[in-house]
Amino acid sequence: MTLRDWRPPAPPLPPGLADQLQPGDPDWFARELAIAAAPHWWFWGFVLRWFGWVPGVFGRIEVTGSIPPKLREGPLLLAVNHIGDFDTFVIGVALHRAGVRPRFLVKSGIMTVPVVGPLLERCGGIRVERGTDLAPHALRVTQVALAHGGHVVAYPEGRIGLTPDGWPERGRTGLARMALAAGVPVVPVSQWGAHEVLQYRTDWGKVRTLLSAVRRRPALRVHLGPPVFFEDLAPGRLGDAHRARTRIAAALTRGL
Repeated sequence: MTLRDWRPPAPPLPPGLADQLQPGDPDWFARELAIAAAPHWWFWGFVLRWFGWVPGVFGRIEVTGSIPPKLREGPLLLAVNHIGDFDTFVIGVALHRAGVRPRFLVKSGIMTVPVVGPLLERCGGIRVERGTDLAPHALRVTQVALAHGGHVVAYPEGRIGLTPDGWPERGRTGLARMALAAGVPVVPVSQWGAHEVLQYRTDWGKVRTLLSAVRRRPALRVHLGPPVFFEDLAPGRLGDAHRARTRIAAALTRGL
């Protein structure tokens, strides 16, 4: 086996999830279901604990707010405003400090990168195949992760925000629908500063800002806001997904 084909072994698929597989499902779907149902891989905890200092080389990570201990014990969705390519590293460190071991929704292109993609998958990353017939698979894997007490991180905007001032965009209803279907609260995670480390520009612009960040060390601020609940809303009821989306966006904006 070549390095390009290497991937860490996945845990066995629980018998109760075997009926979710259909003919024609990609092979990664069974792996992700099994990983979502299993306890976190030891390597992910090792990385968060011993290499969390690496993003701090490029800036000063400042975390405010907290997640109630009761919520940390059960399933949880965390909504993050997306401002740049570096913010996922900052969010991972911040959530680890807050007592959360996150599972990120990850674009399919990243998951296909040799070594990096398989490691992300085994660490609990959930593949998102946007604009394809496989897009609903991410929701099914997320539902399994939440059913087993997972902490899933998602970007409501679905992409890096493109507003001139970096303020959150309106966002989509995907995260809201997940929250309503699973009956779990959403913790808004507002952040600012990561775009100063890796600017959303050309490759040369990214290199330039990354190198200069070591000298500048910008403030990388992350705020964990009060959880947003949806007891008065219902999945599938007309307009409720949009109402939930509005609440999530408002909570993120208040945090900023």
